[in-house]
Amino acid sequence: MRSDREISRPSRRAVLAGAGLFSLGFHIPGLAPARAATPEAAAAVPEINAWVVVKPDETVVIRIARSEMGQGTLTGLAQLVAEELDCDWARVTTEYPSPGQNLARKRIWGDYSTGGSRGIRESHEYVRKGGAAARTTLVAAAAKGWGVPAGECRTERGVITHGPSGRKTTYGAVAAEAATIEPPKEVVLKDPKDWTLAGKPLKRLDTLPKLDGSQVYGIDLTLPGLLNAAIRDCPVTGGSVKSFDAAAVSGMPGVKRVLQLGDSAVVVVADTFWRAKTALDALPVVWDEGPNGKVSSETIAATLREGLDAGEAFVGNKSGDVAGALKGAAKVVEAVYGVPFQNHATMEPMNATALWTAERCEVWAPTQNGEAALAATAEASGLPATACEVHKIHLGGGFGRRGATHDWLRQAVQIAKEMPGTPVKLIWTREEDMIHGRYHPVTQCRLRAALDQDGNLTGLHMRISGQSILASVAPQRMVEGRDPVTFQGLNPGGPEAAIGYTIPNILIDHAMRNPHILPGFWRGVNLNPNAIYLECFMDELAHAAGQDPLAFRLKLMGNHPKHRAVLQAVADKIGWDSKPPEGVHRGLCQTMGFGSYVAGAAEVSVSEAGELKIHRIVAATDPGHAVNPQQIDAQVAGSFVYGLSAALYGACTVKDGRIEQTNFDSYPVMRMDAMPVVETILMPSGGFWGGVGEPTIAVAAPAVLNAVFAATGKRVRHLPLKDADLRRA
Repeated sequence: MRSDREISRPSRRAVLAGAGLFSLGFHIPGLAPARAATPEAAAAVPEINAWVVVKPDETVVIRIARSEMGQGTLTGLAQLVAEELDCDWARVTTEYPSPGQNLARKRIWGDYSTGGSRGIRESHEYVRKGGAAARTTLVAAAAKGWGVPAGECRTERGVITHGPSGRKTTYGAVAAEAATIEPPKEVVLKDPKDWTLAGKPLKRLDTLPKLDGSQVYGIDLTLPGLLNAAIRDCPVTGGSVKSFDAAAVSGMPGVKRVLQLGDSAVVVVADTFWRAKTALDALPVVWDEGPNGKVSSETIAATLREGLDAGEAFVGNKSGDVAGALKGAAKVVEAVYGVPFQNHATMEPMNATALWTAERCEVWAPTQNGEAALAATAEASGLPATACEVHKIHLGGGFGRRGATHDWLRQAVQIAKEMPGTPVKLIWTREEDMIHGRYHPVTQCRLRAALDQDGNLTGLHMRISGQSILASVAPQRMVEGRDPVTFQGLNPGGPEAAIGYTIPNILIDHAMRNPHILPGFWRGVNLNPNAIYLECFMDELAHAAGQDPLAFRLKLMGNHPKHRAVLQAVADKIGWDSKPPEGVHRGLCQTMGFGSYVAGAAEVSVSEAGELKIHRIVAATDPGHAVNPQQIDAQVAGSFVYGLSAALYGACTVKDGRIEQTNFDSYPVMRMDAMPVVETILMPSGGFWGGVGEPTIAVAAPAVLNAVFAATGKRVRHLPLKDADLRRA
């Protein structure tokens, strides 16, 4: 076995070039949007602007700052740029500008964060302007060459035509000249009704590489001289390493280093990942689990129950006199719901590759937020951000896990720092990934409602008890101690996540209780449990009032036309007013989240033995604008896979301070034979831009739970469904 001193130290340039990734770090010209001095120089790097590169062969490279993780953001944003550019879609390709380049160019590409269904809705305007500015510059170059006014020229599919003379040229032919022209400061964007590329169900740009196997994910990355690292952190959050015996495994085949990382982790670095993992499995480690080692699901649940009765809570929505309404009610209805911890469970476990020297640190990582990854790299490396770079790679699943928290990336950099000049790839095992996730927060909710003698809802108090995401992940975003994310879908108004009902007296508050299990942004975030709590309770109230669940809701939605429209759409599509097939029962729900209005309706059956079958789900979405309807259909179907997996099976339990579910045998996901038929209603009403990737998840569980009640007469108030007895009451 070679010693560490014998390991080859390839130069950074050799590493990047050998990996076929050299262009990632260096293909963008300059550090500022300076123009090339000569046509020859411009032709070498024909950057029209930060968003568009046109090559002489007419290839159009569109730069996308947001991350692609299967949701289609890359294609959607490219469509928006291409729409304003008037280029030939068949010649479009994309690339990621790196966060280091963004920093050097004064954040010219804007926000890199890809989460909260913000990829398109928060960048559509400036990327469209990028495409429009590039088109204007290309036309100006052509007009200059012809000696004609630019206003006499028109564009179509990458071809510029001079109207009066009929002369034509292509974008590729004038790109070099366009690169020397100062772009316009103001542009006029197309009206969406005039779109020819955006708004159309175009094929995704990233499908073929996935089909032919050429797509490289972080876990696939290879570099010359690459070493592999496996890590084991203390299974109890807050615990530490008491001792470990490095000598017991140092002589195993391929092992290069055995080291402690921070207070709580041990690492083995070897020539292959399997050898690193094998040695790590054999490494004797003694943990100091600390006081958290005594925590269990039962103790956490008891803490949350205490919060339901606490005298103090943070208020998210308040109007009228709830206490008075409850006191004077003809009938008071009360219920307690709860959701467990849930794991992101991405198919690709956490990984990153790092190369550290005293002068520079580079990382290759599947990240949802390149800028946050760069900041994490700089902090872990001990170098300024200007001496660091992150090369983004497609993600094998994110769902929020690879966004706000980059613990796995920091570890990779810290390991590489122990081996200067050598690229090191850290891969978490599936077990490490499952027990060191950032989980969907655990909460309980007590709902108390007042009904008058006519069955009208006159008051509602929702008390949420449980974790705050922001308190752990982004405390700077707290508002006077309150976590606004807790109230997603329950806000009194606004463009983001407003409640869809007008209730005369309402109080929605949060008793914050934070166990040691760390929370994180899990796809759909707090909108998911809040939709379950509110929409299942709305069903309870309808039945308590002796009214149809749809009619009961619609009475409260007069001031919420968009909420009402999507709910009515799924009711009509599912055939709410008609008799369902024999043995089939229906449930419905609605919510608003991430700027979009969504509703769902489900058809289910439950056998005498309590076996649930979900036959059909109808989903309606109003995102304001629809950039690619085909992608939205796919997103909705994918949302139900994720949302139903959580509702049916997804529960992480705690024993002796640690998560018990360590792989998919104990944390299953929905299989194809269990997947219902999904019917999508896309109803963009215009005037706003909502998200797509997350909102629909929230209506999966309540639609099914309400249908389960219709089938069995039983209310399932605590998930997952696999733990419920569904035999008829």
